[in-house]
Amino acid sequence: MLIMTLLLFFDYLGVFVFAMTGALVAARKGMDIFGFVVLAMMPAVGGGTIRDLILDVPVFWLIDTWYLFITLAAAILTFATLSLVHRLGTLLVWLDALGLAVFCAIGTMKALEVTGDPVVGVMMGVITAVAGGILRDVIANESPLVLHREVYATAAFLGSVTCVAAITLQFEYPLSIAIITAFIVRALGITFGLSLPGANPPDSEKDP
Repeated sequence: MLIMTLLLFFDYLGVFVFAMTGALVAARKGMDIFGFVVLAMMPAVGGGTIRDLILDVPVFWLIDTWYLFITLAAAILTFATLSLVHRLGTLLVWLDALGLAVFCAIGTMKALEVTGDPVVGVMMGVITAVAGGILRDVIANESPLVLHREVYATAAFLGSVTCVAAITLQFEYPLSIAIITAFIVRALGITFGLSLPGANPPDSEKDP
């Protein structure tokens, strides 16, 4: 019971922080309060919504509307205290890493409960963690950060794979193992600036 309570707390915290990251993009684009709310919702609940629609199960925030209230609160708080939120930049990065870890683990577990397929479990874990951020960036007309940020989507992928492996090997506390794995990988990326190798565009496609 304690573990599930803590998991729900961290899930809510992840939604709050992800919503703030969306609101900060809205601030950079000079949007109004409605824009803050829209971009806050994308990373906060977008990935989980896509996951549930693909799995053909009730969308999670229709069952627990606290997710919407938390997202709305984060957007309004960011709008009202923008200068303070900017000063919390480093803390938000680490809380974002925790949210990423929790989202990928929960998404994987939910997909496994519905389908029992490990491949689908991994895919849904990654989608839960990163798809909302992609939606945010697309709406804001920016290149999606998850495609070139240091081991961001990679951390979600490894966390999801670890969750599937832990369940397959019948380890205790597979959710905790997955969360710790994803967080450590993301933390290494943050600390050392690690990233996957990128392609060099042809000379003809480089900026003049």
